[in-house]
Amino acid sequence: MNDGHPMRVPVRNVQRLVVKIGSNVLTTPQHKPNRVVIRQLVKDVITLRERGIQIAIVTSGAVAAGMGQLGLAQRPDSIAQLQALASIGQNLMMNSYKTLFGRSNVPIGQVLLTAEDILGDRRRYVNLENTFRSLFDYGAVPIINENDSVAVAELKRRLGENDMLAAYVSNLIRADLLVMMSDVEGLYTAFGPNGPEGELLTEVRDNDAQLEAMVGTSNSAVGSGGMRTKLRAARLLMTCGEMTIIAHGRKHRLLDIMDGQPLGTLFWPAGKRMGSRKRWIAFASQHRGCVVVDNGAQRALTDRDCSLLPAGVIDCSGDFTPGDVIRISNEHGDELGRGVSRYTASELRRVFGKSSPAVEKELERPALEVIHRDDLVLF
Repeated sequence: MNDGHPMRVPVRNVQRLVVKIGSNVLTTPQHKPNRVVIRQLVKDVITLRERGIQIAIVTSGAVAAGMGQLGLAQRPDSIAQLQALASIGQNLMMNSYKTLFGRSNVPIGQVLLTAEDILGDRRRYVNLENTFRSLFDYGAVPIINENDSVAVAELKRRLGENDMLAAYVSNLIRADLLVMMSDVEGLYTAFGPNGPEGELLTEVRDNDAQLEAMVGTSNSAVGSGGMRTKLRAARLLMTCGEMTIIAHGRKHRLLDIMDGQPLGTLFWPAGKRMGSRKRWIAFASQHRGCVVVDNGAQRALTDRDCSLLPAGVIDCSGDFTPGDVIRISNEHGDELGRGVSRYTASELRRVFGKSSPAVEKELERPALEVIHRDDLVLF
Protein backbone atom coordinates (compact mmCIF):
# COMPACT_ATOMS: atom_id res chain seq x y z
CA MET A 1 0.00 0.00 0.00
CA ASN A 2 1.34 3.43 -0.83
CA ASP A 3 -1.75 5.55 -0.09
CA GLY A 4 -1.68 7.00 -3.59
CA HIS A 5 1.83 8.45 -3.23
CA PRO A 6 4.38 7.61 -5.93
CA MET A 7 6.87 4.89 -5.16
CA ARG A 8 10.46 5.94 -4.47
CA VAL A 9 12.17 4.31 -7.42
CA PRO A 10 15.76 5.45 -6.55
CA VAL A 11 15.49 3.69 -3.18
CA ARG A 12 14.75 0.42 -4.94
CA ASN A 13 18.05 0.72 -6.83
CA VAL A 14 20.24 1.00 -3.72
CA GLN A 15 23.22 -1.37 -3.68
CA ARG A 16 24.82 -0.46 -0.34
CA LEU A 17 22.78 0.42 2.72
CA VAL A 18 23.38 1.50 6.31
CA VAL A 19 20.55 0.93 8.78
CA LYS A 20 20.65 2.80 12.09
CA ILE A 21 18.19 1.66 14.71
CA GLY A 22 17.65 3.63 17.89
CA SER A 23 17.48 2.61 21.55
CA ASN A 24 13.76 3.39 21.86
CA VAL A 25 13.05 1.04 18.97
CA LEU A 26 15.43 -1.75 19.97
CA THR A 27 14.46 -1.96 23.63
CA THR A 28 11.21 -2.39 25.53
CA PRO A 29 9.85 0.07 28.14
CA GLN A 30 11.58 -2.19 30.69
CA HIS A 31 14.89 -1.62 28.83
CA LYS A 32 15.14 -5.20 27.61
CA PRO A 33 16.13 -6.07 24.01
CA ASN A 34 12.93 -5.94 21.92
CA ARG A 35 13.22 -9.34 20.33
CA VAL A 36 10.19 -8.82 18.09
CA VAL A 37 11.75 -5.72 16.50
CA ILE A 38 15.22 -7.27 16.26
CA ARG A 39 13.82 -10.48 14.74
CA GLN A 40 11.93 -8.54 12.05
CA LEU A 41 14.96 -6.37 11.29
CA VAL A 42 17.21 -9.41 10.88
CA LYS A 43 14.64 -11.12 8.67
CA ASP A 44 14.42 -8.06 6.40
CA VAL A 45 18.21 -7.68 6.23
CA ILE A 46 18.58 -11.32 5.21
CA THR A 47 15.95 -10.85 2.46
CA LEU A 48 17.69 -7.71 1.17
CA ARG A 49 21.08 -9.47 1.18
CA GLU A 50 19.59 -12.16 -1.01
CA ARG A 51 18.80 -9.38 -3.50
CA GLY A 52 22.48 -8.48 -3.60
CA ILE A 53 22.38 -5.42 -1.29
CA GLN A 54 25.32 -4.93 1.06
CA ILE A 55 24.08 -3.86 4.49
CA ALA A 56 25.70 -2.53 7.65
CA ILE A 57 23.75 -2.04 10.89
CA VAL A 58 24.51 0.77 13.32
CA THR A 59 22.88 -0.40 16.52
CA SER A 60 22.06 1.54 19.63
CA GLY A 61 20.69 -0.08 22.75
CA ALA A 62 23.82 -1.13 24.67
CA VAL A 63 23.37 1.32 27.55
CA ALA A 64 19.60 0.74 27.59
CA ALA A 65 20.02 -3.03 27.64
CA GLY A 66 22.50 -2.69 30.48
CA MET A 67 19.94 -0.62 32.37
CA GLY A 68 17.36 -3.34 31.88
CA GLN A 69 19.73 -6.05 33.03
CA LEU A 70 20.36 -4.14 36.29
CA GLY A 71 16.79 -2.89 36.74
CA LEU A 72 17.57 0.82 36.35
CA ALA A 73 14.76 3.16 35.33
CA GLN A 74 16.79 6.27 34.46
CA ARG A 75 19.92 6.72 32.37
CA PRO A 76 22.75 7.78 34.74
CA ASP A 77 24.92 10.85 34.16
CA SER A 78 28.22 9.41 35.38
CA ILE A 79 30.70 8.49 32.64
CA ALA A 80 31.90 5.46 34.62
CA GLN A 81 28.33 4.21 35.10
CA LEU A 82 27.51 4.67 31.42
CA GLN A 83 30.64 2.75 30.45
CA ALA A 84 29.75 -0.08 32.79
CA LEU A 85 26.19 -0.29 31.47
CA ALA A 86 27.43 -0.28 27.88
CA SER A 87 29.84 -3.09 28.66
CA ILE A 88 26.98 -5.18 30.07
CA GLY A 89 24.50 -4.25 27.35
CA GLN A 90 26.78 -4.75 24.34
CA ASN A 91 27.00 -8.47 25.05
CA LEU A 92 23.21 -8.72 25.31
CA MET A 93 22.61 -6.89 22.04
CA MET A 94 25.29 -8.74 20.10
CA ASN A 95 24.04 -12.09 21.37
CA SER A 96 20.59 -11.27 19.99
CA TYR A 97 22.03 -10.45 16.55
CA LYS A 98 24.36 -13.45 16.57
CA THR A 99 21.57 -15.88 17.42
CA LEU A 100 19.11 -14.56 14.84
CA PHE A 101 21.57 -14.17 11.95
CA GLY A 102 23.12 -17.52 12.85
CA ARG A 103 19.85 -19.32 12.16
CA SER A 104 20.33 -18.39 8.49
CA ASN A 105 24.11 -18.98 8.56
CA VAL A 106 24.79 -15.29 8.00
CA PRO A 107 28.06 -14.18 9.62
CA ILE A 108 28.21 -10.89 11.49
CA GLY A 109 31.19 -8.72 12.39
CA GLN A 110 31.15 -6.51 15.47
CA VAL A 111 32.77 -3.12 14.87
CA LEU A 112 33.18 -0.87 17.92
CA LEU A 113 34.25 2.64 16.96
CA THR A 114 35.34 5.80 18.71
CA ALA A 115 35.27 9.31 17.31
CA GLU A 116 39.01 9.10 16.67
CA ASP A 117 38.51 6.06 14.43
CA ILE A 118 36.14 8.01 12.18
CA LEU A 119 37.53 11.51 12.63
CA GLY A 120 41.21 10.61 12.78
CA ASP A 121 44.06 10.82 10.32
CA ARG A 122 43.84 9.75 6.71
CA ARG A 123 45.72 6.47 7.17
CA ARG A 124 43.39 5.33 9.95
CA TYR A 125 40.39 6.29 7.83
CA VAL A 126 41.61 4.26 4.84
CA ASN A 127 42.36 1.26 7.06
CA LEU A 128 38.80 1.37 8.32
CA GLU A 129 37.51 1.59 4.74
CA ASN A 130 39.47 -1.57 3.93
CA THR A 131 38.08 -3.36 6.99
CA PHE A 132 34.50 -2.76 5.88
CA ARG A 133 35.35 -3.77 2.33
CA SER A 134 36.73 -7.08 3.60
CA LEU A 135 33.67 -7.71 5.78
CA PHE A 136 31.43 -7.26 2.75
CA ASP A 137 33.72 -9.50 0.66
CA TYR A 138 33.36 -12.23 3.28
CA GLY A 139 29.58 -11.87 3.13
CA ALA A 140 29.35 -10.62 6.71
CA VAL A 141 26.93 -8.04 8.09
CA PRO A 142 28.86 -5.40 10.05
CA ILE A 143 27.17 -4.60 13.38
CA ILE A 144 28.47 -1.21 14.50
CA ASN A 145 28.26 0.75 17.70
CA GLU A 146 30.19 3.53 19.33
CA ASN A 147 32.64 1.99 21.78
CA ASP A 148 30.90 3.32 24.88
CA SER A 149 32.57 0.89 27.27
CA VAL A 150 35.99 2.54 26.86
CA ALA A 151 35.33 5.94 25.30
CA VAL A 152 35.40 8.71 27.88
CA ALA A 153 35.68 11.80 25.67
CA GLU A 154 33.16 10.35 23.23
CA LEU A 155 30.54 9.86 25.95
CA LYS A 156 31.01 13.48 26.98
CA ARG A 157 30.57 14.75 23.45
CA ARG A 158 28.73 11.85 21.86
CA LEU A 159 28.10 11.73 18.16
CA GLY A 160 24.38 11.83 18.98
CA GLU A 161 23.03 8.44 20.08
CA ASN A 162 24.71 6.93 17.04
CA ASP A 163 22.92 9.20 14.53
CA MET A 164 26.10 10.98 13.51
CA LEU A 165 28.09 7.76 13.81
CA ALA A 166 25.71 6.26 11.25
CA ALA A 167 26.22 9.22 8.93
CA TYR A 168 30.02 9.00 9.25
CA VAL A 169 29.94 5.24 8.57
CA SER A 170 27.67 5.82 5.55
CA ASN A 171 30.09 8.45 4.36
CA LEU A 172 33.08 6.16 4.95
CA ILE A 173 31.72 3.19 3.01
CA ARG A 174 29.94 5.36 0.41
CA ALA A 175 26.54 3.85 1.09
CA ASP A 176 23.77 4.86 -1.32
CA LEU A 177 21.27 5.23 1.51
CA LEU A 178 21.10 5.62 5.28
CA VAL A 179 17.85 4.51 6.92
CA MET A 180 17.39 5.79 10.47
CA MET A 181 14.70 3.81 12.25
CA SER A 182 13.46 5.92 15.13
CA ASP A 183 10.45 6.35 17.41
CA VAL A 184 9.07 9.20 15.28
CA GLU A 185 7.61 9.06 11.79
CA GLY A 186 10.12 11.48 10.27
CA LEU A 187 10.79 15.21 10.02
CA TYR A 188 7.81 17.42 10.84
CA THR A 189 7.34 21.12 10.14
CA ALA A 190 7.44 21.77 13.90
CA PHE A 191 8.50 19.95 17.06
CA GLY A 192 7.59 20.80 20.65
CA PRO A 193 8.74 19.57 24.06
CA ASN A 194 6.57 16.48 23.72
CA GLY A 195 7.32 15.64 20.10
CA PRO A 196 5.95 16.45 16.63
CA GLU A 197 3.47 19.32 16.35
CA GLY A 198 3.39 20.08 12.63
CA GLU A 199 2.90 18.17 9.39
CA LEU A 200 5.11 15.30 8.27
CA LEU A 201 7.47 16.16 5.42
CA THR A 202 7.57 13.18 3.08
CA GLU A 203 10.69 14.50 1.33
CA VAL A 204 13.36 17.18 1.65
CA ARG A 205 15.28 18.34 -1.42
CA ASP A 206 16.96 21.57 -0.25
CA ASN A 207 19.82 21.39 2.26
CA ASP A 208 18.66 24.54 4.01
CA ALA A 209 20.05 25.62 7.38
CA GLN A 210 16.54 26.81 8.30
CA LEU A 211 15.56 23.14 8.68
CA GLU A 212 17.29 23.27 12.07
CA ALA A 213 14.61 25.65 13.35
CA MET A 214 11.96 22.95 13.01
CA VAL A 215 13.43 20.50 15.48
CA GLY A 216 13.64 20.25 19.23
CA THR A 217 15.73 18.10 21.55
CA SER A 218 15.30 14.62 22.96
CA ASN A 219 13.17 13.88 26.02
CA SER A 220 14.12 10.20 26.02
CA ALA A 221 15.01 8.46 29.26
CA VAL A 222 17.53 6.24 27.50
CA GLY A 223 18.58 8.05 24.33
CA SER A 224 20.66 11.19 23.94
CA GLY A 225 19.88 11.99 20.34
CA GLY A 226 16.65 13.46 19.07
CA MET A 227 15.59 14.86 15.73
CA ARG A 228 18.31 17.51 15.75
CA THR A 229 21.11 14.96 15.40
CA LYS A 230 19.14 12.97 12.83
CA LEU A 231 18.74 16.12 10.77
CA ARG A 232 22.48 16.84 11.05
CA ALA A 233 23.21 13.32 9.84
CA ALA A 234 20.82 13.63 6.91
CA ARG A 235 22.22 17.01 5.86
CA LEU A 236 25.78 15.67 5.95
CA LEU A 237 24.85 12.89 3.55
CA MET A 238 22.86 15.25 1.32
CA THR A 239 26.08 17.23 0.89
CA CYS A 240 27.95 14.02 0.02
CA GLY A 241 25.39 13.19 -2.64
CA GLU A 242 23.56 10.37 -0.84
CA MET A 243 20.01 9.69 0.36
CA THR A 244 18.68 9.39 3.92
CA ILE A 245 15.32 8.20 5.23
CA ILE A 246 14.01 8.77 8.76
CA ALA A 247 11.11 6.45 9.57
CA HIS A 248 9.30 4.89 12.52
CA GLY A 249 11.14 1.69 13.38
CA ARG A 250 8.28 -0.09 15.10
CA LYS A 251 5.50 0.91 12.68
CA HIS A 252 7.37 0.29 9.43
CA ARG A 253 9.41 -2.59 8.09
CA LEU A 254 12.80 -2.02 6.51
CA LEU A 255 11.71 -4.22 3.61
CA ASP A 256 8.76 -1.94 2.81
CA ILE A 257 11.03 1.12 2.92
CA MET A 258 13.50 -0.53 0.55
CA ASP A 259 10.68 -1.57 -1.78
CA GLY A 260 10.10 2.14 -2.34
CA GLN A 261 7.01 2.73 -0.26
CA PRO A 262 6.76 6.44 0.70
CA LEU A 263 7.29 5.95 4.44
CA GLY A 264 8.91 8.52 6.71
CA THR A 265 10.94 11.41 5.32
CA LEU A 266 13.30 11.02 2.37
CA PHE A 267 16.23 13.44 2.12
CA TRP A 268 17.45 13.69 -1.46
CA PRO A 269 21.09 14.28 -2.47
CA ALA A 270 21.95 17.97 -2.71
CA GLY A 271 24.63 17.50 -5.37
CA LYS A 272 26.93 15.02 -7.07
CA ARG A 273 28.48 12.14 -5.15
CA MET A 274 31.79 13.06 -3.56
CA GLY A 275 34.87 10.90 -3.94
CA SER A 276 36.43 9.22 -0.93
CA ARG A 277 39.21 11.76 -0.39
CA LYS A 278 36.89 14.77 -0.49
CA ARG A 279 34.53 13.06 1.93
CA TRP A 280 37.42 12.68 4.34
CA ILE A 281 38.43 16.32 3.92
CA ALA A 282 34.91 17.59 4.48
CA PHE A 283 33.60 15.39 7.25
CA ALA A 284 36.12 12.90 8.62
CA SER A 285 39.19 15.01 9.31
CA GLN A 286 40.02 17.24 12.25
CA HIS A 287 40.73 20.79 11.14
CA ARG A 288 43.91 22.37 12.49
CA GLY A 289 43.19 26.00 11.75
CA CYS A 290 41.14 28.50 9.83
CA VAL A 291 41.65 31.06 7.07
CA VAL A 292 39.37 34.00 6.41
CA VAL A 293 38.96 35.05 2.79
CA ASP A 294 37.84 38.34 1.26
CA ASN A 295 34.77 38.76 -0.92
CA GLY A 296 36.71 38.41 -4.15
CA ALA A 297 38.26 35.13 -3.09
CA GLN A 298 34.87 33.88 -1.92
CA ARG A 299 33.38 34.53 -5.36
CA ALA A 300 36.37 32.85 -7.05
CA LEU A 301 35.91 29.75 -4.90
CA THR A 302 32.14 29.45 -5.09
CA ASP A 303 31.42 30.76 -8.60
CA ARG A 304 34.49 29.87 -10.63
CA ASP A 305 35.82 26.68 -8.96
CA CYS A 306 39.20 28.31 -8.37
CA SER A 307 41.98 27.40 -5.97
CA LEU A 308 42.58 29.62 -2.95
CA LEU A 309 45.60 31.93 -3.37
CA PRO A 310 47.46 33.82 -0.62
CA ALA A 311 46.22 37.13 -2.03
CA GLY A 312 42.64 36.26 -1.13
CA VAL A 313 43.35 35.48 2.54
CA ILE A 314 42.83 38.25 5.08
CA ASP A 315 43.37 36.34 8.34
CA CYS A 316 44.79 33.06 9.59
CA SER A 317 44.49 31.20 12.89
CA GLY A 318 45.62 27.88 14.31
CA ASP A 319 48.84 25.90 14.10
CA PHE A 320 48.91 23.78 10.96
CA THR A 321 51.43 22.29 8.56
CA PRO A 322 51.25 21.26 4.89
CA GLY A 323 48.80 18.37 4.56
CA ASP A 324 46.58 19.48 7.46
CA VAL A 325 42.91 20.24 6.88
CA ILE A 326 41.85 23.82 7.61
CA ARG A 327 38.50 25.63 7.62
CA ILE A 328 37.66 28.44 5.21
CA SER A 329 35.42 31.26 6.43
CA ASN A 330 34.21 34.47 4.86
CA GLU A 331 34.41 37.95 6.38
CA HIS A 332 31.12 37.38 8.23
CA GLY A 333 32.36 34.24 9.98
CA ASP A 334 30.34 31.80 7.85
CA GLU A 335 32.15 28.54 7.11
CA LEU A 336 32.50 28.10 3.35
CA GLY A 337 34.28 24.77 3.31
CA ARG A 338 37.46 22.90 4.16
CA GLY A 339 40.64 22.00 2.37
CA VAL A 340 44.19 20.72 2.66
CA SER A 341 46.75 23.44 3.29
CA ARG A 342 50.00 23.71 1.32
CA TYR A 343 51.49 26.14 3.85
CA THR A 344 52.42 26.12 7.48
CA ALA A 345 50.48 28.57 9.60
CA SER A 346 53.61 30.65 10.22
CA GLU A 347 54.37 30.84 6.49
CA LEU A 348 50.84 31.88 5.63
CA ARG A 349 50.83 34.61 8.26
CA ARG A 350 53.89 36.09 6.54
CA VAL A 351 52.37 36.15 3.06
CA PHE A 352 48.56 36.30 3.19
CA GLY A 353 47.14 39.20 1.24
CA LYS A 354 50.20 39.33 -1.02
CA SER A 355 50.51 38.74 -4.75
CA SER A 356 52.35 35.69 -6.08
CA PRO A 357 55.56 37.63 -6.92
CA ALA A 358 55.59 39.06 -3.40
CA VAL A 359 55.04 35.58 -1.93
CA GLU A 360 57.98 34.20 -3.95
CA LYS A 361 60.21 37.03 -2.75
CA GLU A 362 59.20 36.61 0.91
CA LEU A 363 59.54 32.81 1.04
CA GLU A 364 62.32 32.47 -1.58
CA ARG A 365 60.46 29.70 -3.40
CA PRO A 366 57.66 29.42 -5.97
CA ALA A 367 54.28 30.64 -4.76
CA LEU A 368 51.76 27.86 -4.12
CA GLU A 369 48.01 27.86 -3.77
CA VAL A 370 46.98 27.93 -0.13
CA ILE A 371 44.46 25.22 -1.02
CA HIS A 372 44.34 23.64 -4.46
CA ARG A 373 40.84 23.16 -5.85
CA ASP A 374 41.40 19.36 -5.98
CA ASP A 375 41.87 19.44 -2.19
CA LEU A 376 38.92 21.75 -1.52
CA VAL A 377 35.33 20.99 -0.49
CA LEU A 378 32.73 23.77 -0.33
CA PHE A 379 29.57 23.42 1.79
